[in-house]
Amino acid sequence: MKNQRINLFLLLVALLSMTACESESASTAEAAERPPNIIIIFADDLGYGDLGTYGNPTIRTPHLDQMAEEGLKFFQFYSGASVCTPSRAALLTGRLPIRSGMVSDRIRVLFPFSYKGLPAEEITLAEALKERGYHTGIVGKWHLGHLPPYLPLQHGFDTFYGLPYSNDMIPTPGAKWGPPRKYPPLPLYQDTTVLETNPDQRLLTKQYTDKALAFIDAHQEEPFFLYMPHSFPHVPLFASPDFEGKSSRGLYGDVVEELDWSVGQILNALKEKGLDQNTLVVFTSDNGPWLTEKQEGGTAGLLHQGKGSTFEGGMREPTIAWWPGRIAPGITQSLGTTMDIYATAVTLAGGALPGDRNYDGTDLSPVFDNPKAEVRDEVIYYLGAQVFAYRKGPWKMHLKTLNPYIGEQPVAHDPPLLYQLEHDPSERFNLAAEHPEVLEELRVALQRHLDGVKPVPSLLEDIDQSYFE
Repeated sequence: MKNQRINLFLLLVALLSMTACESESASTAEAAERPPNIIIIFADDLGYGDLGTYGNPTIRTPHLDQMAEEGLKFFQFYSGASVCTPSRAALLTGRLPIRSGMVSDRIRVLFPFSYKGLPAEEITLAEALKERGYHTGIVGKWHLGHLPPYLPLQHGFDTFYGLPYSNDMIPTPGAKWGPPRKYPPLPLYQDTTVLETNPDQRLLTKQYTDKALAFIDAHQEEPFFLYMPHSFPHVPLFASPDFEGKSSRGLYGDVVEELDWSVGQILNALKEKGLDQNTLVVFTSDNGPWLTEKQEGGTAGLLHQGKGSTFEGGMREPTIAWWPGRIAPGITQSLGTTMDIYATAVTLAGGALPGDRNYDGTDLSPVFDNPKAEVRDEVIYYLGAQVFAYRKGPWKMHLKTLNPYIGEQPVAHDPPLLYQLEHDPSERFNLAAEHPEVLEELRVALQRHLDGVKPVPSLLEDIDQSYFE
């Protein structure tokens, strides 16, 4: 009898083990068939030299440093523009903002006095991924239109928590720059409802992080796209009590260290939920540091200039792609842009770019598989509606230059300036006289691009003039 009980027990254990194995196999197969989750973490005005992993000596960014150790770090990755609104339009449409009207030579970004926003005809990344069965959410700063027709839920997002524009667009008596600050109180949105006005900005990064974690938790059983455009380190700077005064770099360092903490929370949550093996996380910035803010602005490291400029410091961004099990740890010198994130995400989701419009991004998956792969050889540097510079391979040609935010006018160069960026990333040595043949090659290549661009009227210039009265 005793032996019979033992045999029965062993048989039961074997059956349970087989059931568990079958369940695990089914779960593994289901995960393999499910397209990857996509998370984009987008800092605001973060400089190329502001992270420890990119050489900053005083700002501690252990989570981003670890993300770089576990993922792929890009050294030559670019934003679609050097200021907020067009940069975000480029990221979310996969197209240069000249194609969507999200540029102007007179008004660089959208303001609370703007009447327009991202056109409904544009297919955002959220809309493209919803077509593939993704749940979509944005937590953070939108800045592509604050009026009802232009808010995130009108552009493919299921949920929105955050600010409609930059955190400095608030009523400010005696503002040191810009138009009179007759702005309305800063609204904090949940979907289409204003939760409160003039929120305590010290708490924003923590609130964004809590909302992002809740979104991941709520949608872990289905493919999801989370877009997390932080409000910082754009000025004015605010850090929570847990971080304020803790950095040796001052308040700017406090803010960046809290952003680093936030990234760590997201990555740890993915690991704890077993989602890390099926989630692509990309961390980058909308443009370079706001240098005229001095100690409240960041640094571009060895790169020249910053926000508002088409020098490298204005548009080359710190960028890390993380996907354990798919992206091997490493570094890459391959060129990439934020517009490539759009094409990459759509491809990974099993979709294809619509054929009814021109796209300026390309799939980065080959670089994920081989850091030496090249998927593009050119970068076009627009400032407003004009091309100021053009890069092909290692060579960069400046047609015009501008030192931004100090009242200077653009300077045209004839012949254009020419830099070999892989030898001279700081753009110190103009080689135009030594290489006229390279300039000619770049001119011809740029003209091919321009021939394929049909500019549309600027939507940034449709404004309420009463703000200036």
